[in-house]
Amino acid sequence: MKAFVYNGEKNFCIEDREKPSASKDSAVIKIEAASICGTDVRTFANGNPKINPGRIIGHECCGTIVEIGAEVSGFALGDRVQIAPAIGCGECRPCQKGHTNMCDYLRTIGFEFDGVFAEYMEIPGDAFRQGNVNQVPENVTANEAALAEPMACALNAQQICNIREGDTVAIFGSGFIGCSHAELAFAAGAAKVMMMEVSDFRIREARELIPGIIVINSRTENCYDRIMEETDGNGADVVITACSVGKVHTDALKIAAKHGRICLFGGIPGDGKGFLDSNDIHYKELGVFGVHASTSSQNREILEKIAKGQLQPEKYITKEYALEEIMDAYEHLKSGQILKAVIHPQR
Repeated sequence: MKAFVYNGEKNFCIEDREKPSASKDSAVIKIEAASICGTDVRTFANGNPKINPGRIIGHECCGTIVEIGAEVSGFALGDRVQIAPAIGCGECRPCQKGHTNMCDYLRTIGFEFDGVFAEYMEIPGDAFRQGNVNQVPENVTANEAALAEPMACALNAQQICNIREGDTVAIFGSGFIGCSHAELAFAAGAAKVMMMEVSDFRIREARELIPGIIVINSRTENCYDRIMEETDGNGADVVITACSVGKVHTDALKIAAKHGRICLFGGIPGDGKGFLDSNDIHYKELGVFGVHASTSSQNREILEKIAKGQLQPEKYITKEYALEEIMDAYEHLKSGQILKAVIHPQR
């Protein structure tokens, strides 16, 4: 089979690999759709020391079970599935509290396990045992199911920030994740959602795809002044940094309202130090939260919302690619030419 492999630093290639086989407690899926996330793009641009060379990468997918072990229960040949890629151990303190994405021994599809940018993938037995494999509703497309995982990560952040009816929400970044945050904030009852972006392409896309969104061009407008104008001088109740720029962490504290909640969603390069003003946090009584990955239950919640028509993630897909075109997809994403790319390894 064909597979997209990370060989260390910035070395990627499509290789011929042996098709995986199911063990007694695992299954093999035929990948129908796999999407590229921001972490994948950063790995493509800079490498990733957390990934061992020779690994098939990627973790957002929808696939059909074509081989299944005798000890796997609740699933059958032909089932369409989606996977929450961050697999907990089920035994450590975070797992016992339901925060499996915070597992002390976390293993992730595309990192510790071979990923989804291939024609076939083995779902490890631990993914079944820990409930990370989800049935895809009949009326949800493969593309939509692949996008459920990144939207579930946004849902995780929104639940931590507890967006409420009438809140004002400000989001740095209008990529797929920023747009997902906006959609979920509106669904939670936010009175006003504002988005800050530098890309003209993304600004146009956000305005076209998200009814009611206020998009601020941070290259040509003063974000602080505009946020204060939109919030009657109070600042935003919730601020989400959906981009990988350290300075927006500093800016987030400035535009947050007193008692505001800030989600540092986008990971930033380097050690992450030197961007937060402790006095701003202290005197405005701000809550600052981190977020990482998502739980299986959050993935299922997003799949249910898609099935009910409450979310339409497919509208954010700018272009679809064959696996042989995946390098083009990465380059297009890196240059900001597209919003979301989906790979179809079976083409």
